[in-house]
Amino acid sequence: MEFSSNRPVKPRDAASLVLYEKRGEKIFLLMGKRAKAHRFLPNVFVFPGGRVDTEDAHHVAHAPLSSETEEVLSNPGAKAHAIAAAAVRETYEETGLIIGKEKNGNVQGDFSDLQFIARAITPSINPIRFNTRFLLQDANKATGELGGSGELLHLNWFSIEEALAMPLVDVTEFVVREVNDIVTNASRNRREFPLFTYYNGRPVIRRLSL
Repeated sequence: MEFSSNRPVKPRDAASLVLYEKRGEKIFLLMGKRAKAHRFLPNVFVFPGGRVDTEDAHHVAHAPLSSETEEVLSNPGAKAHAIAAAAVRETYEETGLIIGKEKNGNVQGDFSDLQFIARAITPSINPIRFNTRFLLQDANKATGELGGSGELLHLNWFSIEEALAMPLVDVTEFVVREVNDIVTNASRNRREFPLFTYYNGRPVIRRLSL
């Protein structure tokens, strides 16, 4: 006899890195479109990212996370390190850009300037779920040639206005707006950080204080 469970799938840890450039007064973001064959978020524009792998906890970094970013990730020690490693690794795989140093064919991530943007948890009704931390990095610190694995189509730099006009899911649109606020108000001391979740199928945004 087979038994079915209505319990939600446990979300897997994931990380996404938002690379930005300031060109005068405009902010540009690196984004690409997921192919229609993807099981998770097909046909929409996203930031580079993916799930946290076991090996990410053992990543040899060129420079560690700042104490502030490690604290706000709410997962001190190896887990915060793994999240940063996953964001840098996925960015390299999907875009060809390196945040850190390349040594003997391996990327040693420089986590020192990574900023926390937000955390988002996929709705409980979804069969594929992620607990994603979005991180921010000035693209001036990136090296390498834009290319990547081809997983993201139409990979390019888009202004905030262009990004908001493209096909986005709700959490990506939210992150675009958060990045615009963070970069525009760079001198502001952030003490509240958003958690994007869902209740009865509707988005709920909570701002948590340290």
